[in-house]
Amino acid sequence: MSSRLGHRSVTIGDLRQFSHTMDHDSPLKTPSPKAWVDCVLSNFDAFILDHAAAEKKASGMALSMVSHYPDRSRLVLAMAELAVEEMVHFREVVKIIQSRGLILGADEKDPYVNSIRSLIRQGSELYLLDRLLTAGVIEARGAERFGLIAEALPAGELKTFYRSITRSEDRHFELFLDLASEYFPAETIDTRWQEVLAFESQVVSELPVRAALH
Repeated sequence: MSSRLGHRSVTIGDLRQFSHTMDHDSPLKTPSPKAWVDCVLSNFDAFILDHAAAEKKASGMALSMVSHYPDRSRLVLAMAELAVEEMVHFREVVKIIQSRGLILGADEKDPYVNSIRSLIRQGSELYLLDRLLTAGVIEARGAERFGLIAEALPAGELKTFYRSITRSEDRHFELFLDLASEYFPAETIDTRWQEVLAFESQVVSELPVRAALH
């Protein structure tokens, strides 16, 4: 099925203005390239299928945090709520997929996410801190990219949907940082967060552009 959207050309100005869709300034050190936006808009069917998989995986990740840390009451409640929200997003993306005459495909490994999670260290406290911060940076990249797509899409239901998703992902990255502050000193968080951001920047710069969220 054709993935043409009737989209307008994406400009450098679009890349600079996407933050208007977000509630917070992005912490990311490297913006996504214009080539990524163009690739997605030219292959939107592939992107929307990957988006569904990403939402499903995000819900599963939140539930895995609940299983791993049942004694962290605030984390358990926050991750339970996040899992539900991500599944609501998944349901809405599935509706879009089916309206385009597509069917869900098999889940594939995400090279970006796998690279980011390679930063997670062993040791109970280090592992918790790194899980929270790597999840935070993944959500921040998702918010940035959804915002770029929202800006580039023509007026209509898809644009409105991606603006809404952008705001949700933006809140999620703040949630993970807030949870980290519940369990770790600010100085510890900031030092590791800067390391995570620097590594994420390198990963984004090195991975090939594809019609996927990451």
